[in-house]
Amino acid sequence: MGMPVRIDDTLYEQAKAQAQAERRTIAGQIEFWAMVGKAALDNPDLPIDFVRDLLVARAEGPSLATPFVPEGRRDAR
Repeated sequence: MGMPVRIDDTLYEQAKAQAQAERRTIAGQIEFWAMVGKAALDNPDLPIDFVRDLLVARAEGPSLATPFVPEGRRDAR
């Protein structure tokens, strides 16, 4: 269930611009920022870029994933 929340006008405008660039709603952009921030606070040893990329990858699902192949097991072609 959604809840109305008051935020700073500057933050709203930043979210609006970023949401348009990333094809999200403004609320979706703010939720994404909140998820990244929460995950970063829960995992302070991880770089923020890694946290963001991990959340994006999880949202994309396994159909877009590239399988990991260890170097020693690649086929010689």
